[in-house]
Amino acid sequence: MADDLFASVVQLHQPPRPKSGAERAKAYRDRKKAGLPLGVKPLPAANVSRKVDVKPRPAVPAEKVLVDVESARSVLQSRPEAVGAAVDSQAVDLVGGQVSHRPNLSHHRIILQVAAFGLAAVGVTMNGWFARSLGSSEIAGWLFLAIGVAADLVALAVPSCAAQQWQAGNRATAVVAWVLWLMPFAFAVTAGIGFASVNISDVTLQRASRVTPAIEAARNELRDAVTSRDRECAGGVGKFCRQREDAVSDRRRQLDEATRSVEQTADPQTEAATRMVAWLSGGVLRPTGSDFAMLRLLLLAFLPQLGGVLLMVGRATPQGN
Repeated sequence: MADDLFASVVQLHQPPRPKSGAERAKAYRDRKKAGLPLGVKPLPAANVSRKVDVKPRPAVPAEKVLVDVESARSVLQSRPEAVGAAVDSQAVDLVGGQVSHRPNLSHHRIILQVAAFGLAAVGVTMNGWFARSLGSSEIAGWLFLAIGVAADLVALAVPSCAAQQWQAGNRATAVVAWVLWLMPFAFAVTAGIGFASVNISDVTLQRASRVTPAIEAARNELRDAVTSRDRECAGGVGKFCRQREDAVSDRRRQLDEATRSVEQTADPQTEAATRMVAWLSGGVLRPTGSDFAMLRLLLLAFLPQLGGVLLMVGRATPQGN
């Protein structure tokens, strides 16, 4: 049995039979057809579907990759606005060599931009309306309207452009832009003052001229007093005639007091504000209604013109906030 096992092992390890001339010629033709070098056997025809030419890509040294990451990190830290403009709506953040994307606009920037455009729309409408009301004719009114709208748009756009020029290193251009911005800004503020003062005075006069029950009663009493005086003084000036004259004077004084009380309540905001300031300060500060009216006029004129400044502040807000 040992002889049989030894014979089987010997038979398995027999050297291959040498090829004949025809077999060598066929193998040569197959290698030449497949484009293989000598010594490489072609794959069976069933497993070869097409010839694939794979070119290996050159390997990038690890030192070069680290240098590129560090340069990108330095660009992001020195010029974040340039990167933000390049990616448009996404900001790039390199953390440990990894690139991550996050939204470019934060909630604070969106709120500032919405408020800026809202104030700008109000300012354009106010100043356009007031500028048109200054025209003596239809054409002049429309020309003034165009000037008012253009001035408001310039006052809106210049602050952001000036800030960009300053960040880009064009300091002279930025200073010139701010100087030019002062002219349309002053024009817009004066137009806002005109719009606010005209409308507030019209409303105040309308409220002051309203007839209250107290005024109506004072007018009726004055009318009766005048009728009594005329009847008593028809026959000459005497004791009772002078009494009727005094009664007419008293009724007129009561009518004036009732009218002044209505005029004082025509602008309740100023009266309430002055009383509140006096109460909060313990009587140390006692502003008048005219003081608060001037403060209100100033705020109504300046606030609609701050849209451009808000846009500039929104652009300077960090993107991560």
